[in-house]
Amino acid sequence: MSAITRGRALRGLFAVRGRELPASVAPGDVVAEVRDLRVRLGRRDVLGGPGGGVDLVVRAGEVLVLVGPNGAGKSTLLAALAADLDATGTSGRVRIGDRPAHDWSAPELALRRAVLPQAATLSFPFPVEEVVRMGRAPWAGTAAADEDDAAVADAMAATEVTEFARRPFSALSGGERARVALARVLAQRAPLLLLDEPTAALDLRHQELVLRVCRARATAGDAVVIVLHDLGLAAAHADRAAVLHEGRVVADGPPADVFGGELLSRVYRQPVEVFPHPRTGTPLVIPMRTGRVRTVSGGHGAEGDR
Repeated sequence: MSAITRGRALRGLFAVRGRELPASVAPGDVVAEVRDLRVRLGRRDVLGGPGGGVDLVVRAGEVLVLVGPNGAGKSTLLAALAADLDATGTSGRVRIGDRPAHDWSAPELALRRAVLPQAATLSFPFPVEEVVRMGRAPWAGTAAADEDDAAVADAMAATEVTEFARRPFSALSGGERARVALARVLAQRAPLLLLDEPTAALDLRHQELVLRVCRARATAGDAVVIVLHDLGLAAAHADRAAVLHEGRVVADGPPADVFGGELLSRVYRQPVEVFPHPRTGTPLVIPMRTGRVRTVSGGHGAEGDR
C-alpha cells in the first residue's frame, strides 16, 4: 500500500459527516474534569475507594502535572481524562468540554483531546513525516484540513525532528521516537493534551525542550496534563501539580504550595528536603542521602561514610 493510499484510508476513518467541532475556550475555562471517579481492577482500588472517589479539574491555559510514586494511579487518571478506560470497574463522572466524555463519538473526541501514551510503537516502517501527519486525520473533511501541512511542519520543528522526516520511524532511537510521537500529538492541535511520561526517554536538553513546548501550548490557550516522575521538571514548568498517593489526590495546587518536604517524604517513602532555588525560587526536591567524605590513610585516598 502506498503512502498516499494509506493516508487516504486513515483520513477516511475520521471523515464522518455531522461532526461537532470544538468550541473556543477562554483561559481558565474548564476543559475536562473527573468527579468521584473510582476505578477498581480485580480486588484492588486503583483510583478512589470506599472513602470516596477522585476529583480533578483541567483548565484551559494551564499546565497540570500529575506526580506520585509508581502505582499511585497517575496513568489511570490520565486514561480516564482521555475517555480510554473500560467502563467495567469504573464509576463516577468524566466530562470533556460540555458533556460526558463517552457521549462524544470517536471522531469528535479526537478533535478535543490528543493522547501521548508511555510507549510509541508502529508495526510498519512509516516515514517520520507520515507518522506526524497521522495526527491530522481527525480534521479530514473540515476547513482545518487546509492547515495540515503547516501543522505538521510546525510540530516537527518544535520537537526538532524535521531533519529525519524521511527516515523510517523504526530506525530511530528511543528518544527520537518519543519526540516524533509528541510531534504527532502536537500536529493534532486538540485543545486538550494528555501526555504520559513524555520525557522518560529523553536527555536533559530534550526534556527541557518538551516542557517548554508544553508551556507554549498552554500559553496559546490549550490545557496540558502531563504525568511526570521528575519533581524538578514539574516544579519548574507546571502551573499546578496534583500529587497522587494510593489512588487518591492528596494535594492539588501550585508546586510551591504542594511540594512540601513532609508530604513528599510520606508519599514517596523516601526522606526529602525541599529548598527554593536561589535565583528563581522554584522548589528543589532533594533526597536525603548519607554524606560521604574522603579520608587519607597510609598515603592512599579512601572514601568513608560521614
